Amino acid sequence: MTTPREATTLLVVDGANVVGSVPDGWWRDRRGAAERLRDGLADLARPGLPGRPGPLEIVLVVEGAARGVDSVPGVRVDEAPGSGDDRVVELVAGARERPCLVVTADRELRRRVTGLGAEVTGPRTVRPRS
Repeated sequence: MTTPREATTLLVVDGANVVGSVPDGWWRDRRGAAERLRDGLADLARPGLPGRPGPLEIVLVVEGAARGVDSVPGVRVDEAPGSGDDRVVELVAGARERPCLVVTADRELRRRVTGLGAEVTGPRTVRPRS
């Protein structure tokens, strides 16, 4: 029997990659950019994404200068101790049989997580360009 937690899709967001997908000055304030992304993601936790009805369990992986961003209801912020990509892979590997969707445009990361059974989508899914 599947429990509700097992059925909930785990959405893992490669924060550095998604923030960097829109040239909006993020490089001047990486932490602030990660906070804005986190706040936008929180709006998706309950309704979900196209083709992925909510609720979603959302994990935003941050690294480097973006560390120090707090979690908010609907989004858990995970500070990578080293490489953000490696942390995304660890989270996917730990998801086991749960549905898992990774948001990144990084080709190598996409290869690594699909090898573990995750699906992938690009940054525009969670951060449409204006």
